[in-house]
Amino acid sequence: MSVARSAGVAAALVAAYYLLPLDWHGAGVTALILVGGLLALGVFFGWEVRLIIRSSWPRLKAVEAVAVTVVLYLVLFASGYYLLERTAPGSFTTHLTRTDALYFTLSTFTTVGFGDITPVSQTGRVLVMCQMACGVLLAGVAVRVLAGAVRVGLRRQGRGPPE
Repeated sequence: MSVARSAGVAAALVAAYYLLPLDWHGAGVTALILVGGLLALGVFFGWEVRLIIRSSWPRLKAVEAVAVTVVLYLVLFASGYYLLERTAPGSFTTHLTRTDALYFTLSTFTTVGFGDITPVSQTGRVLVMCQMACGVLLAGVAVRVLAGAVRVGLRRQGRGPPE
């Protein structure tokens, strides 16, 4: 059930990315969406930690939390890149479609960085630096926090090592 739920939520997030109207104009709206999205991601992550601690299956819940958090993170930054290209054309070496923005986000997140799409505007570079920093935090700090929540959840059930 956990795998199916994770896959369903991931599919819904990607579908929403492609289906929701993202054709607003204005740098303020773009910044607001990105900052609001990052705050929402933080709230979602905190909620997931709480659910992991209380779960009967904390390890499965943690895997589910990572899967959904990563997809939400990727969709959020892809939306930011897409909106930036709409509000400030020429911010990247090529015009970004939604798929291009998602591709660029994933290649940056995985540190592959093929170099076929690069930010050329200062705003684009700042946004990419933000994604890089958040990606390091997601990979390091968030996984550590989730692992701690799993340990607490297992201890709470008497299935983990004592403190």
